Amino acid sequence: MAFSLFNFGSKSTPAKNQVVEIPLKQIEPNRYQPRQVFDKHEIQELAHTIEEHGLLQPIILREYKAAKYEIIAGERRFRAMQLLEWEKAPAIVEKMSDKESASLALIENLQRAQLSSVEEARAYKKLMDLNHLTQQTLAKGVGKSQSTVANKLRLLNLIEPVQNAILDGMITERHGRALLGLTDDEQRNMLMRIVNEKLNVRQTEQAVAELQGQVLPTDLATKPIPPVKEEAPLANETLVTTPKETPATSPKGVKKKASKKKAKISVSDPEIAINTIKKSVKLVKDNGFKATVRQKKLADGYQLTITVRPQNDSNK
Repeated sequence: MAFSLFNFGSKSTPAKNQVVEIPLKQIEPNRYQPRQVFDKHEIQELAHTIEEHGLLQPIILREYKAAKYEIIAGERRFRAMQLLEWEKAPAIVEKMSDKESASLALIENLQRAQLSSVEEARAYKKLMDLNHLTQQTLAKGVGKSQSTVANKLRLLNLIEPVQNAILDGMITERHGRALLGLTDDEQRNMLMRIVNEKLNVRQTEQAVAELQGQVLPTDLATKPIPPVKEEAPLANETLVTTPKETPATSPKGVKKKASKKKAKISVSDPEIAINTIKKSVKLVKDNGFKATVRQKKLADGYQLTITVRPQNDSNK
């Protein structure tokens, strides 16, 4: 689908894709290869697989001048064969123009290789420039949504050091997106902070927001709620408190009722007070004590003398 979209295949292709042996010294990587970082460990694993099972799929080349070939598809296999020190590479040689070679190399890698986000963005940009495509047309050709293509292309607005940090795996694509609204100097300084302080994406977004004098929307929801101050009850409200209880007066599980405050008794007649005291003395006598009360009237009241003795006391 993509090939026809970019006007590939309009020319007649050879009836047979004949596999030929091409010396590795005559082969060069494609100038428009979108993959800029090759994992050495992965290339070594691929070389081991080729050594054990052979090359299952030949690489695709085009002869751009006499005895000089450019890779259209299969640079990882080419590097693995170099590691194995092969002299020749099984290859299929196609005839195509510079524009077709570049476009096919980009598309082949977009469809097969696990490119980084920056490599993918650069491949989209090169395809658009080579074939004079709009984002919508490109998105349709590579089977992506226009928003996906647009978001990738936005990464190219980052300064080169930030793009290279994404390429090298020092930071993630989401780190890079957090820096898009910053100036070049701010991006450079923030990149140093991310690497040196090992900031995660969330911390990076927070740092950028603080730099711009903003507050992240999610921070409003995660801020701690201040404690509610206790206020005096209104006139029509009742303040309920729970007093400390003791087992003797408040058994477990029994709700203690609010005690009513006893009204004070007003005594105006001294005789009533004297009778109360005499009753107390009687209570003492009932408990086995000898008790006497002597009463003497004074000018301004009464004088009471109370004597309490044990029952076995011989004194009267």
